[in-house]
Amino acid sequence: MGSAVGEDLLAAGRHVLWASSGRSAETTARAEQAGLEDAGTVEELARRSELILSICPPHAALDVAHSVAGFEGIFVDANAVSPATAREIGAAIGGRFVDAGIIGPPPRGAGTTRLYLAGADAEDVATLFQRTNLEARTISNEPGTASALKMAYAAWTKGTAAMLIAVRALARAEDVEEPLLEEWRLSLPELIERSGSAARSADRKGWRWVAEMEEIASTFAAAGLPDGFHRAAAEVFRRVEAGVR
Repeated sequence: MGSAVGEDLLAAGRHVLWASSGRSAETTARAEQAGLEDAGTVEELARRSELILSICPPHAALDVAHSVAGFEGIFVDANAVSPATAREIGAAIGGRFVDAGIIGPPPRGAGTTRLYLAGADAEDVATLFQRTNLEARTISNEPGTASALKMAYAAWTKGTAAMLIAVRALARAEDVEEPLLEEWRLSLPELIERSGSAARSADRKGWRWVAEMEEIASTFAAAGLPDGFHRAAAEVFRRVEAGVR
């Protein structure tokens, strides 16, 4: 997602930097393919930037913010974190902060992906994305609301994916997977492809979704709602990561 957003901004005429220090060969290859300029270190990137866009696995979001604490430009956190974590990130930055949530796939074409923004500088950030494939939408001046929207959306999309993976695992454990699939063909045919798609996506990206499910669970708990659904979903994705089905 990060390299795709960077490439999209670059195509719109923006100057886009990234920092290679401590990053993997795979990340480096994606950044180079996207044509991003390597600033070397996070410190150098912060020195040369007017805006920092953080797109990383949710478990790393706070560490990224702490690494540039005191940044004088606009820091945009576009990670799948709870409203409380988003506000903690804003406090860690200690300056101009915009809370954001990305919904959709990496923006390779127009009309597929939205960037929801919340914060006093949200409109300035939205302007940055003019003429890009990523549709920026300001929804509030209050940081945390964009993350709340992302949490609510992913609670359904990835939460139901975890449930389908668990249902198939139960059916296999009880040796009724084929009869279940046959019944789905008769009554809920869309679930066959959805469950297969959920398993394939979890194989590729489930390791990122463990922390995301935990952030969603915390969001539910903070709203006084049961959080067990998504703590269980985190465990499902944790088992997929470990190769346990």
